This record gives sequence, C-alpha cells and structure tokens, in this order.
Amino acid sequence: MSILVDRTSRVLVQGLTGREGSFHAEAMKAYGTTLVGGVSPGKGGTSHLGVPIFDTVADARAATGATVSGVFVPAPSAADAIMEAAAAGIELIVCITEGIPLWDMVRARAFVAEAGVRLIGPNCPGLVTAGQAKVGIIPNHINRPGPVGIVSRSGTLTYEVIQGLSQASVGQTTSVGIGGDPILGLSFSEVLALFKADPQTEAVVMIGEIGGSDEERAAETVIARGFGKPVIGFISGRTAPPGKRMGHAGAIISGNRGTAQSKVDALTGAGARVCDTIEEVVEAARAAIGERAFS
Repeated sequence: MSILVDRTSRVLVQGLTGREGSFHAEAMKAYGTTLVGGVSPGKGGTSHLGVPIFDTVADARAATGATVSGVFVPAPSAADAIMEAAAAGIELIVCITEGIPLWDMVRARAFVAEAGVRLIGPNCPGLVTAGQAKVGIIPNHINRPGPVGIVSRSGTLTYEVIQGLSQASVGQTTSVGIGGDPILGLSFSEVLALFKADPQTEAVVMIGEIGGSDEERAAETVIARGFGKPVIGFISGRTAPPGKRMGHAGAIISGNRGTAQSKVDALTGAGARVCDTIEEVVEAARAAIGERAFS
C-alpha cells in the first residue's frame, strides 16, 4: 500500500549530525522509519540518534544495507552529496536542500540518470507512506493511511491537502513532494505511473502550480492514456497577475505553456477534475473513493 518507501526501507541521512538533519531524522524515527545510519565526513566511527555515523555513503551502504538516503546537506555541497549517493548505488535519493545552484543540479541530474537510480527533489518536502515511513520534513501527525495518493510541487500545499484529507477521514497511500525547482528528479509523469501500478491507490491528488510544463506533459502522456483512476487536480497561482514574475524558482512561463489556464485545460482535457479550493479537493477525493473514505 505504498510507492517508493515503506516500513522495510532502510534509510540513511546525509548530514545527520547537522541541525536540520538531526531534527528531521529524529521525527522520521518517531514516525517509524527504519533509520540505519548517517553520513557526516570526518565523524565516521561515532554515533548519533542511536545509529552509526560514516564518513562516506559507500561505507554506510556497505555496513547497513541502506536503500534510501535523505539529503540534508547545505546547498554548496548538496549536488555532490546526491552524486555520492548515486555512485554508491542508493536506490532512492530524497534531497530536501533548497538553493542548489542550477548548473550543479544539471550535472547531478545527469549523473543520477546515468546511474539508473531515482531522485526526489531538490527543494522538496520529501515523501511519506502513511503509517509506515517518511523521508523528509512532512509533519508526522497529519498523515492517515488510506487509498489516495498525492503528488505535489508545493510543500505547503502538500501539508494542507494531507491534513484536509485526513480530517475528512480520507487516508493516503503515499504523499510525494517532487519540488518546484527548474531541474528536478522524478516528474509528475513518473510518480503518476507508480501510482497507476499500485493496486492500493484508488485515486490521486495532483497539486501543480504555474510555471514549467510538467503538469501539461503528465496530462497528455499519462492521464489521457488510460490512467484508469480518478485524478483530482489543483493548480496554485491562478490569480497571479499576467506577466508578473513569481518568487518560486520553477515558476517560469513560456508562451502558452506554463500558465495556470494551460494546466487546467490540459488536465481537464485528459479527464481529471480540477478544483478551485483545497476544500473542493477534499470533497472530490471523498466522492472518488466513496465509502472507503470512512473505513
């Protein structure tokens, strides 16, 4: 009843002994995540939060069998941390770090693709499989197990939708925050394909925003081609003034692609229901799964 991570995932944290890594790793452990180690160069041989610290990802993977890494490394070193994890054979890399230089991520993204591993982020809240495990910074208390998958570009809206669904007794399988930077790991299309293949995910909430064309591409290449499950969409930034440059790094509009309306049109044309408010998203999800919302 999940994609990407579950209670069997063996997770390490790069930057575990730093302030952010330590704080969020502790919350990850509290949620039930199997945290097996941390990576902090120069601190190998010590321990923190009850797990061993290693100098390199390769050492950590060899000793612990880690399959997933959460990257909480400062921006100047984060791309190198991603590539180190990929080179060590970590299957899923989740990079929370924001502010990574664009050209660093171009290089890291190409390296990850060549290594054949998966990357979520950067500049993302990570992911959580409700009741099983989380990697990242999504709050523990808002998640509830159930049949709705979530994929989102916006961190804050991810939290709002999860909490709204949970309060309405609509549980989630896995919630994935892919991030909003121009150069990212997994796309909407790739995460939707995983949800399509997951028999426990009965409906999907897809949270997009203005800028880029990932939402349009997902609508055209995945949702419109026999997705087979209800998709409830929400696009933020629909009231942004025309021609106004927005603050989000990924909010770049080119021609008729990347606008709020182009995304709404693409999703609607593919058969998704696009909602105007979070409350409408919750009601649409309840309707999509029927009595399962209250089980």
